[in-house]
Amino acid sequence: MKDYLSLIKFSHTIFALPFAIIGFFLAVFVHGYELNWTIFFLMILCMVFARSAAMAFNRYIDRDIDVKNPRTAIREIPAGTIAAKKALWFVVLNAALFITCTFFINPLCFYLSPVALLVVLGYSYTKRFTALCHLVLGLGLALAPIGAYLAVSGQFHWLSIFFSLIVFLWVSGFDIIYALQDADFDKSNDLHSIPSTLGIKDALKVSVLIHLLCALLVIAAGFYAQFQMFYWIGALAFIALLTYQHTLVKPNDLSKVNIAFFTSNGVASIVFAIFVLLELIVIL
Repeated sequence: MKDYLSLIKFSHTIFALPFAIIGFFLAVFVHGYELNWTIFFLMILCMVFARSAAMAFNRYIDRDIDVKNPRTAIREIPAGTIAAKKALWFVVLNAALFITCTFFINPLCFYLSPVALLVVLGYSYTKRFTALCHLVLGLGLALAPIGAYLAVSGQFHWLSIFFSLIVFLWVSGFDIIYALQDADFDKSNDLHSIPSTLGIKDALKVSVLIHLLCALLVIAAGFYAQFQMFYWIGALAFIALLTYQHTLVKPNDLSKVNIAFFTSNGVASIVFAIFVLLELIVIL
């Protein structure tokens, strides 16, 4: 179990899960849908199963690449801790459980479940042909708030789309920072990313621009929903942490990439979700 949790980097669930919870309670508190704890539990399971399938599939597809890269050669499949075939069966199991859970939520979520899997699994192929792979990853995680909203309501709403766009830009921006570590390796192995295409300095500029757009969307969502004090405290903290991570990484110093990637963004997600939920409780 420990090996499989490491395979899927279970701790990284911290990025999208708080936004899924936001999406769920937006439907309940802002738009008056019934609070159904069974649906909430199924939504959490969907998050876990979809993400587990996506991460394990990424490790399976990238196994021949990972073994060549000193940074990733210690991962479970190239290191021989988990057999490639077992990892693939793990993907199939989690994908099936994800679809099963959506069946018990509502018909729309069930019908859209293959589309969601196509996005989150398809990401693993994108760095083989496009530097925009970071945006595909962002799109995959952006399904969390809108998917959770659909689980409750069975229909789309602009407010949930706002939060999905926030996640899309936020994740795309910090994935560029994470990819800085492999810029030289990717370039020499004909793999595509913004850092390997533009270089580290310009890639950081692109990440800053994307996160600036993300910050503007956080502000726009607050005005659109007419949120009050708690939301704006959370928004300020989130934007501050977006800014902070860019102070940690320099073109000539990538030693703090993991702090910028995991610690800063993990804290940002949790803090923002806490204050948004406080705001929704106040509205209620």
